[in-house]
Amino acid sequence: MKLVVVTGCLGFIGSHVVNKCLGQGWKVYGIDSQTYASNPQLIKTFKAHYKNHFTFIDEDIADLKYLPDCDYVINTAAETHVGNSIIDSKDFLRSNIDGVQNLLDLIKAKPDNVVQRPILFHFSTDEVYGDIADGEHTEDDHLNPSNPYSASKAAADMLVKAWSRTYGLEYIILRPTNNYGSYQYPEKLIPLSVKLLQRGKKIRLHDEGLPTRNWLHAEDTANAVTSIINSGKTNETYNVAGGFEQQNRDTVKKVIEIFHGPEANWEDYVDLGFRREGQDVRYALNDDKLRALGWKPQKVFNEEIQKVVQFYIDNFKW
Repeated sequence: MKLVVVTGCLGFIGSHVVNKCLGQGWKVYGIDSQTYASNPQLIKTFKAHYKNHFTFIDEDIADLKYLPDCDYVINTAAETHVGNSIIDSKDFLRSNIDGVQNLLDLIKAKPDNVVQRPILFHFSTDEVYGDIADGEHTEDDHLNPSNPYSASKAAADMLVKAWSRTYGLEYIILRPTNNYGSYQYPEKLIPLSVKLLQRGKKIRLHDEGLPTRNWLHAEDTANAVTSIINSGKTNETYNVAGGFEQQNRDTVKKVIEIFHGPEANWEDYVDLGFRREGQDVRYALNDDKLRALGWKPQKVFNEEIQKVVQFYIDNFKW
């Protein structure tokens, strides 16, 4: 049985990772500061379904003073919304850089005379590479972030590698593409679109909805985590993408069709006049390295989007 710490355990991706780890029979020590994007109702859900396998601590990773003995620290805690980082980057630097440094130092301070120090499994993002008009980014490509959010994540990646080289800490860096699924805060494209449609507001499609994104279900991302851990690989970086991409306007068209029916004219429900600073035109990742471990996506976007939209219709979040 593995012991894992999951930071950001009540967030979107973090909650899916917790659920997957608990389903493997592992014990999970969850840490979350319960920001606006957290889902605190999941504490009762995890404890009810997995009894004494889930422990919850309300703490900010930048302030954390203690890590229990464990095999992995899976760090999903982060400020993630690009738009917010453009308005004010302060919280992004604190969580995404200072928080990661604190986790690294806590791991470094763990005594290794009884058991080996935990491995840091750090969640990065495809955005650290910047955009790419054609082809796909591999794990060896240079980092070229375009906005404060992606810059803070790229900085954290460099800290992880530096602490590994200087102090011998073991790590995994995972760089996922756009995730979709349940329990995502409605500032991201799909849940935000549903919420705006519920309110009778138009969906602001940045840059006419032409930017292209690769979509990956959060359960497939969680499966990637356990696949890598079960492989025993360390000191590696993995992309995870799944191979499905489309323009943002096509994603929103599907949401509108599900919400209003196939006869709806999608252009009646969108505002194409907004341009965003630091907008990346396309993200695309090559995840052959991860697939070589036996992982492959199980979820198909066009089959899952109906269930995802219905989830947000049924579960309003302020």
